[in-house]
Amino acid sequence: MRNILPAWRWKSSRQKNSLVEAEQKDDHLQLARDNLRELLEDQRLPAPVRETLKDDFLQVQAMLDKLEQGHLHIAVFGRVSVGKSALLNALLGEERFSVSSLHGETRHSDMAAWREVEAAGVYLIDTPGINEVSGEERERMAQDVAGRADLVLFVVDGDLTETEYNAIESLAERNRPLLVALNKADRYTDEELSLLLGSLREKLQDRVPPTYIVPVAARPAERIYLQVDADGNESEMRKRPPNDVARLQESLWLLIEKEGMALSALNASLFAGQLSDEVAGRIVRVRQQVAEKVITGYCLGKGIAVAVNPIPLADLVAALAMDASMVVHLARVYGMSVSRGEASKLIRTIGAQMAILMAAVWTVNLAASALKLGSAGLSTFITAAAQGAVGYYTTYVVGLAAQRYFSQGRSWGSAGPKRVVEEILKSVDRDSILQQAREEIRLRLRVER
Repeated sequence: MRNILPAWRWKSSRQKNSLVEAEQKDDHLQLARDNLRELLEDQRLPAPVRETLKDDFLQVQAMLDKLEQGHLHIAVFGRVSVGKSALLNALLGEERFSVSSLHGETRHSDMAAWREVEAAGVYLIDTPGINEVSGEERERMAQDVAGRADLVLFVVDGDLTETEYNAIESLAERNRPLLVALNKADRYTDEELSLLLGSLREKLQDRVPPTYIVPVAARPAERIYLQVDADGNESEMRKRPPNDVARLQESLWLLIEKEGMALSALNASLFAGQLSDEVAGRIVRVRQQVAEKVITGYCLGKGIAVAVNPIPLADLVAALAMDASMVVHLARVYGMSVSRGEASKLIRTIGAQMAILMAAVWTVNLAASALKLGSAGLSTFITAAAQGAVGYYTTYVVGLAAQRYFSQGRSWGSAGPKRVVEEILKSVDRDSILQQAREEIRLRLRVER
């Protein structure tokens, strides 16, 4: 096989002639490194979130190491049996990757160095087929490898199937640079090959430049040759022609020489951005889970405090104190700090809307308090659970409203607090919450008695 590969370095002669372009690429690369380090060293990340992202952070470290060493990763992607492994072997010039007639032989991603120059280098990554039967995990792994690669070499052996087109769409939406290799080109006539290339270029005109859709023959089919010996005797001999990947090699290396460092920096930045979004999402979920526990705890505490105190005015004082403590606690969950005065003001804002929207519930609360006072405490156990349940419920609504307020950065949004409280009251099942509250309070009161 003719070796047409130039001695590659991160800064080609064209880059050296353009100091401005080189400096811009260096800036992009440094920005990518900074983003990755910031993810790794972020001390604000809650421990539970960091633990769930442990595997992702290992990949961040690997990506950072790759940038520091100047490596570029090319992942080969495609359906089962299109010849991905054979194409990588042809590019490498050695049988490095397993090639088999068995359907879906590649079961794990594998990587090999293509060419190394000084400390830098280009690495080729083989992946399982995207349409492997009962191979959802392998398909997920192939998608993940391609998502981490700087460049994707998408291999087909004919016109695009729906599975292939959807995969290319997915990769393109993730801003992943693509080259398409039409493998097994030796099996088509010149006319058929021209039609196939035309079809691919038309279907992918918004996704892949025409010059990056290249015919190849990674492992041509064996042919029968007629051999004549010295005595003129003829015999047939089966022989596999040499591979034909020269055009693909040239396209790959031209792209690498021109954009290699930029591709690596772009991929690292995209990866860091995607992981940042995922981290942000997990932080939101963890905070929501913690906030729910805080609200539930204060609901029960307030319900019991109201239930065991037979003096209505004292009930109100206890209620306000419990709600204020809950609001302060919720603020801390969302990384904020509020004073008792701010908490009380927030509770009054929520309470004003609740008083308008749930007048019937407040009537029940006042009636239960009056019954406590009129019976001189003799009916406390009978009415305590009912009144405590109302206290439980109102604190629950206050807690959800405060949580919404803090999760939106101390904002009620454009609709204001009334709409927030109204949405919460509509979304919760009041009867089931009151029933659950009564049962928990009665159980706690029995234990204390």
